[in-house]
Order: sequence, then C-alpha cells, then structure tokens
Amino acid sequence: MSMFDVFDLAGSGMRAQSLRLNTTSSNLANAESIATQAEDVYRSRHPVFSSYMVGQGPESAGVRVLDVVESNAPPVQRYQPDHPLANEEGYVYASNVNAIEQMVDMLSAARSFQSNIEILNTTKELMLGTLRMGQ
Repeated sequence: MSMFDVFDLAGSGMRAQSLRLNTTSSNLANAESIATQAEDVYRSRHPVFSSYMVGQGPESAGVRVLDVVESNAPPVQRYQPDHPLANEEGYVYASNVNAIEQMVDMLSAARSFQSNIEILNTTKELMLGTLRMGQ
C-alpha cells in the first residue's frame, strides 16, 4: 500500500459521509411534511454503502455509494378534519421521518467525517516529518 493511497481511502470515506449528512439533512427538512394521500408524502431516504478494493492488500479498501433508498415504513396517518390537505375522510399523511434517529445518524456521520480528516492530517504530518529527516 502506497502512502498516497491513504488520501484516496480517507477521501472516499469523506465523500460517503458527506452524502450521508446531506441525506440526513434532507430527511430532517422534510420531517414535518404532510400530504393528502399516503403515496404523495415524503419518505425517509438512506444511503447504501459498499466497500471496494483500491490496491492489492486487504487494508487498501475504499467506500462507495451504491444507492439512496427510500424507507418502506408506512407514513403516519393523522385524523385532522380541519386541515386543508385532509382527504374526504379527514385524514392527512405525515412523513415517516424519525427526527431523533436522524439526529443520531447526523452525529455519527459527522464523527466519521471528522475521523477521516484526522487520518488525513496524521498522514500529512508523518510525510512532512519524513521529509524533514532528510534535511
């Protein structure tokens, strides 16, 4: 494994966590959305990741995004006959986004992103230290 592969590995992790943060923020932004029909309401989205090999060794793998999938959980049905979007039976459908789960996911993604930054900084310092030894 080349020393420069570390930058590719950390970069792939940072791209994956960045998408995870964007997906989570989109979910939180639409958490209170309401629709007349269950098919029209916003559903929570989650990225699906996969590892891939960069080099020859088992330690040289990266992360890629396979897809962003929509949750299969049913939307929340609420009886609100006075709501302007209520159907003829008086129900509205709310998003299936769980704000608490999304906040935990956001914290986890931010920590993972931060860990990848630390990997980059440590590798950079090691490379600079190696160069300084030759002076």
